[in-house]
Amino acid sequence: MGGQPLYLEPRLESRLRSLVHSPELLHTLTDALGSPLNVLVPDQLADNLARFRSVYGTHHLSGQVFLAHKANRSSALLRRLAATDAGVDVASLGELQHALGAGLTPDRITATGPKNPEFLWLAARTSVTVSLDTRDELERLATLVRGHALPRTRVLLRLSGFEASGVRVLTRRSRFGTAVRETAPLLEAVERHADALDLVGVAYHLDTTSLSEKALALEGCLRVLEECRSRGLRPRAVDIGGGFGVNYLADGGQWERYTSALTEAVMGIRPPLAYGGHGYGLRNEAGTLRGALGLYPAHRPVAAAGYLDELLSQPAASLGGRPLAALLLEHLYDLHVEPGRALLDQCGLTLTKVLEVRDDEAGGPLHIRLAAKADDVALEDHGVLLDPVVVPRHPMKADGTDFPPRTTTGSGTGTEPVAAYLFGNLCLEADLITRRTVFLPHRPAPGDLLAFANTAGYCMDFHTTRAQHQPAARKVAAWQEGGRWRWCLDDQYWPTTPVGGAQ
Repeated sequence: MGGQPLYLEPRLESRLRSLVHSPELLHTLTDALGSPLNVLVPDQLADNLARFRSVYGTHHLSGQVFLAHKANRSSALLRRLAATDAGVDVASLGELQHALGAGLTPDRITATGPKNPEFLWLAARTSVTVSLDTRDELERLATLVRGHALPRTRVLLRLSGFEASGVRVLTRRSRFGTAVRETAPLLEAVERHADALDLVGVAYHLDTTSLSEKALALEGCLRVLEECRSRGLRPRAVDIGGGFGVNYLADGGQWERYTSALTEAVMGIRPPLAYGGHGYGLRNEAGTLRGALGLYPAHRPVAAAGYLDELLSQPAASLGGRPLAALLLEHLYDLHVEPGRALLDQCGLTLTKVLEVRDDEAGGPLHIRLAAKADDVALEDHGVLLDPVVVPRHPMKADGTDFPPRTTTGSGTGTEPVAAYLFGNLCLEADLITRRTVFLPHRPAPGDLLAFANTAGYCMDFHTTRAQHQPAARKVAAWQEGGRWRWCLDDQYWPTTPVGGAQ
């Protein structure tokens, strides 16, 4: 292996830690339902929501927390959400139908994203709030409302292209929303269609982790709200979307060591740390490091509700330098947020069965083949690197041995750290569960499980396929009751007592 293992250990809060340390349950589930298998923990969603609500309380703000439905297709999660006071952000006709069927009432649903006529019709028909990206979308919605004699539809105007005064600072470009410099004609359209549309506020969507960019956008939205009021409109909310992030790793030092070592590997100072010398966006050009690291910052001390708190504490430079939260409170504006990944933090894991463990002929990392496709564990599609947890079929005894004994071939006793590549089960060279050389605390054996923690947000089924007739991962919901874990199929879960725990 050479040198110390470069672990990237997942952060595990109490529920996921308890679940990972329940090998008999996890093996029973995969034996019955196959590998890969997604295990969801709906009650964690309610805990995460409480953390966001706490930030609202700290800043004395009102408004709604909407789960971004696209982050996970689970029925159990959506039904557990319906049992709280939160809402859901839907981005397709199917998601809207799913939300309504899970028990979410229209006043707790907002429709975003690209919208076909059917999606717009059902949104207007059921009186959900519609976030409009363009003037054309606004015109189409107004025509539809009039044509079907529907009640006025509540709308948000989604904006983009914010600029700071003085030094030229821009938020990054987005294909969603209307450029803020084109606000005037957009508001004129709202006034023209006042009989069909009720403007309740403005919104933005930014694909960035930058606090300063998001603060700039919120500041810009506050200025637009003032322009609305000057026209006699009465907007009352600003929706700042999601992007609050997740802290995936338990140890920030591990992240720093790994990224430093990756740079050294790309420069040829140490052996490669990824299959085929992959550099995750970094490259060596004649001895000079080029490119940019294309990875999610997996260790984020400020994330989720903590990130929202930091954002609301940012000063609004063009509005007197006062904190953004104070300006929202002063004007009695509601604050809406749409977290996906952050609300689903610690809400699930993906189990994969080890099919084969081979030694590399050249003495490199082990080759471990899993009963899963790369699309089933889409961590790397989102630039997230973290170690799986080995869940042995036969746990080790205190003396370091197994019963029954492990059978190993080649080097290693099965009890010492190993480096490995994780391959999927497709007949495709590119089917890599992770390009990174993964370091495991001991050599797994066929029949063991690798548990990938914290995959509920985007990494379970956003990319999954049924290529080669390989099955997509099934889902189960799990909850703790009387000190024990219970479970059911995802679509059989309802948050009723005792199934699902407290309301």
